[in-house]
Amino acid sequence: MSSIPPGPHPAPLTLLPDLGDLLRLHPQFNAGTVAELLAHLGAREVLWASGPDEDHPLRDALPAAGVSLRDGFSADWAWADAEHGQLTGFLNQYPQGRERLQQAQQADAALAELVTAPLDAARALHPDFLAEVQATRDALRAALDEGPGTRWRERRLTELAARLADQRGVALVPLDDLPDLLARLPGAALPDLSGFQAGEVSRVRALADRAWQLREEDDLNPLLAALRRETGDRVTPRAELDAAAASIYLAVGDLEGARTELERAAHGLTDDLPRSLAGLVLARLGQVRDALGDRELAQRTYRAVLALSYAPGVARDAAQAGLREPFILALT
Repeated sequence: MSSIPPGPHPAPLTLLPDLGDLLRLHPQFNAGTVAELLAHLGAREVLWASGPDEDHPLRDALPAAGVSLRDGFSADWAWADAEHGQLTGFLNQYPQGRERLQQAQQADAALAELVTAPLDAARALHPDFLAEVQATRDALRAALDEGPGTRWRERRLTELAARLADQRGVALVPLDDLPDLLARLPGAALPDLSGFQAGEVSRVRALADRAWQLREEDDLNPLLAALRRETGDRVTPRAELDAAAASIYLAVGDLEGARTELERAAHGLTDDLPRSLAGLVLARLGQVRDALGDRELAQRTYRAVLALSYAPGVARDAAQAGLREPFILALT
């Protein structure tokens, strides 16, 4: 009989929580943090069991960090959204139905409050936090029952668990699915955070995320200075920092300053990673050239966006709109 050697034995499958676009919100738990956490775990591949969003921040960050993504674990549940919409319309016709919808909205609001409050990896993986997340999903099911009201959540999770049951490695799953999946996958576990601390990749990613989300009360000069101090890395290259700086110039109506930064960013595009960056930089550069009256060069820039092997939807939409009519910068 073979014996199990002494020492730690990591679970065959590690479940890593995904926040989707909310990764852009959290300075201490962003796409760079996830890349660092995977490096800490020694993972070079992630099983993608999260949402289908092609513009998900981790679809940029992880391949840029050298982590491959393996798809095929998430099905298309768009039909469940349609059924949920039909149920909502039906319930809205009746007082008791509206009361149930209000309870469901309160459950979703509670989840939103949890995931938009300050968050780091330790909190996102803490049992108490996950229990709070699970409580909001239980409340949603109590309000609308399992089925169209929950977008067939039990069925979806059962099918997802079946696809993951024989897998090994690290799987990325939506944060609000994590507690239920742990219960359905006895051999799965949360990542071991022993010795983990978010580092420079996370910090630089947080800086860029912040610069892309300017607020009216921001002091722009320190933010611009911080962007200029950084050299960038694989997840957040220098070209993206330049493009983020351009957004600050645009916010104050300085088109020439924005063009300088964007042209520097465009010249700094060295390969196809992160995959969204070229499309975003060139689409914005086309708009700035348009706003400065250089229509012919703007059109060439828009066409360059559409010729890319991949460009995010917002960049393609901007390029197509720019080809139809010149972009005009509207400052409020």
